[in-house]
Amino acid sequence: MSNPTSPPKSAVDPGELFEDPYGVYGRLREEGPVHRITGTDGLPAWLVTRYDDVRQALADPRLSLDKRNATQGGYRGMSLPPALDANLLNMDPPDHTRIRRMVSKAFTPRRVEALRVPIRRTADRLLDSLSGQDEVDLIASYAAPLPIIVICDLLGVPQTRRADFRAWTDALVAPDPTRPERAREAVGSLLSFFTRLITDKRARPADDLLSALIAVRDQEDRLSEDELMSLAFLVLVAGYENTVHLIGNAVAALLAHPEQLAALRADAALLDRAIEELARYDGPVPLAIRRFPTEDIVIGGVTVPAGETVLLSLAAAHRDPRRFPDPDRLDIGRDAGGHLALGHGIHYCLGAPLARMETGIALTALFDRFPGLSLAVPPHDLRRRPSMRSRGLLALPVRPAGRPGRSGLHAPAG
Repeated sequence: MSNPTSPPKSAVDPGELFEDPYGVYGRLREEGPVHRITGTDGLPAWLVTRYDDVRQALADPRLSLDKRNATQGGYRGMSLPPALDANLLNMDPPDHTRIRRMVSKAFTPRRVEALRVPIRRTADRLLDSLSGQDEVDLIASYAAPLPIIVICDLLGVPQTRRADFRAWTDALVAPDPTRPERAREAVGSLLSFFTRLITDKRARPADDLLSALIAVRDQEDRLSEDELMSLAFLVLVAGYENTVHLIGNAVAALLAHPEQLAALRADAALLDRAIEELARYDGPVPLAIRRFPTEDIVIGGVTVPAGETVLLSLAAAHRDPRRFPDPDRLDIGRDAGGHLALGHGIHYCLGAPLARMETGIALTALFDRFPGLSLAVPPHDLRRRPSMRSRGLLALPVRPAGRPGRSGLHAPAG
């Protein structure tokens, strides 16, 4: 066992992480399973890099998401008002169990499957607007609006309330360090947005998830008002944010690896396996949400004191050759089962079935419509969001250059 007083101390350059996260995390992973680092907030944290340790830690009940278990004066995270902060990403059982059970009914296999036809219809409508264009930004025109429409329809957000949502979310999740006021403004806008939305839904309930949650709050008294608003906030932000990047990263990876795209076009039965591999290869979440040990615990042979911040690197775990042979290679035929892109344990993503289905529909519709789709810039020139919390593209410039035909994902083998 490693000496608990002397784990590797590693400097992590945020700029280098943005440019080459897999290279940086890979170097750290091979140097040791756990590192004492200085985070982007200037405070110390423990970074876990190897697959087995990350997976075990994700399911360890001694690693709390509740910020009240953080060492006083240590952790400083995203500052949200109580009305948005009482969400599942800050909760442990039993509150986590109680609230998760309420919202899980919206994501049962049957209810998710019922969304398949509407999602495909939305995807086709968005793609209609791209026909005949020489070059388009696939994030702005397709990968972003598709999940926004889907999750807003699920929650019951009116069309008139959706216009500014992406800008607010981007400012919150990937804040501009030179303009910190934008994140604060986004929080205020989101709080006003949900306050008005809940007021409207109380006055005019409908057949949607938010109306159902309001009924649970008002009629059954199983949610506090802060929990209600925080839950709506989390479902909307998480349902949009991660799926946008899952779709965008998947399209970019396939276009950068034409042999893999050709294999997928040749055998549409590979689609489900391809989605898992794409999530492993370049997933939307490089780091799991921070955790705080409720007691001194040993991770990877290193003792981590109670209350200190633990960061679990999904990006490093997904490129760990101990778990995934030749991990830096995209291989849609690979069995990538066991990847952690959608979590593990009690905090496994509630919307995982919906995210998988949306991604599959998005890829199928896109490559069926535009079989000649290509990147408009070299892969290394694609610009990423400067964020450690999420991995996504600022833009994905592509040339549609294709007509509907038999060479999309539904093409026969050969």
